[in-house]
Amino acid sequence: MEKIIMQNPIAELDGDEMTRVVWKQIKDMLICPFVELKTEYYDLSLENREKTKDQVTTDSAAAIARLGVGVKCATITPNAQRVEEYGLSKMWKSPNGTIRAYLDGTVFRKPIIVNNIKPLVSGWKKPITVARHAFGDIYRASEYKAETAGTAELVFNGEDGSQVVEKIADLKAGDVIMGQFNTEKSITSFANACFKYAISEKEDLWFSTKDTISKIYDHRFKDIFQDLYDTTYKAEFEKLGIRYKYTLIDSAVAGIMTSQGGMIWACKNYDGDVMSDMISAAFGSIAMMSSVLVSPDGKFEYEAAHGTITDLYYRYKAGEKVSVNPTAMIFAWSGALRKRGEMDGNRALMDYADALEKACIGAIEDGVLTGDLARIAGDDIEPADTDTFLSAVKERIKL
Repeated sequence: MEKIIMQNPIAELDGDEMTRVVWKQIKDMLICPFVELKTEYYDLSLENREKTKDQVTTDSAAAIARLGVGVKCATITPNAQRVEEYGLSKMWKSPNGTIRAYLDGTVFRKPIIVNNIKPLVSGWKKPITVARHAFGDIYRASEYKAETAGTAELVFNGEDGSQVVEKIADLKAGDVIMGQFNTEKSITSFANACFKYAISEKEDLWFSTKDTISKIYDHRFKDIFQDLYDTTYKAEFEKLGIRYKYTLIDSAVAGIMTSQGGMIWACKNYDGDVMSDMISAAFGSIAMMSSVLVSPDGKFEYEAAHGTITDLYYRYKAGEKVSVNPTAMIFAWSGALRKRGEMDGNRALMDYADALEKACIGAIEDGVLTGDLARIAGDDIEPADTDTFLSAVKERIKL
């Protein structure tokens, strides 16, 4: 068959470890045989981030902003152990955090549902989408470990010459402090994105923080959401028969666990990071969750919600056959190609993206299960290795 032609490229952000290996397999087996793939390639491996002093991450974010669509492989956010392992000059920041800050985007993560894998929470009947704020908080925080005893203070120097000083604590050597921030602009963008997404999906929107404890920081989030709802979105929500509610994060967790699903759950940055993993695992596997970063001006970056699968990578390097579930990575590619097709009016590319997702779900529902799914589907199921699973998907692509 003739390959599908792309008019414009997408930004391709390669990553690390096992996901980097599978990323290439997906391209070679499932995309390039069907599509004349056009990408601007950025190598976000930890080695290349070190080599470029992390400039490649900023360049890749700029490419997404310029091209309108990007697709990203999982990357390592180094800790002290990784600094030593890779011989890094510094502990580079999270690439995802850098890209999210550049695009001022909101991350929407949604489970990929298949008929033969039942959620661990028996009451869940519909997907639960986690909307994660993608700027600030601990991902842009400053940290310090006290070398001597002393006093930690929060200091704000106003442009008008004023100064506000708030005592944080008396510290001893070895104690730690962290300073984090957020902006009204970013919180407002996050809230607008959540309300618009709820309207497009015709689903209820829940928003949760801990404003009873964080009476200024978290309360600012709550107030911005409520003001926007009352002044901009309430009439449309009521017209569609959907609702917006604010609740404390602990109450939201309890409510989610006893719900049937089918809502969008908006969370602050760290809450969304953790809760999206919880939701995906409870629906079957973290490898079964799609993720898209949406900017206020309509730029899109697609990725898997999971990390670089370090444990299987070490086994793969030792020569073992491994069983990686590539579903979320496949859906990252299909999502990016579909969006490129929508932007360019390329029906063939959109149809291919649909066919790829259908083939992936079809393989799973036909019983071709990687280790993560085989463990919860039944004791007598032999897991398929990654190559076998990808081959099963390719066989089912019907254009």
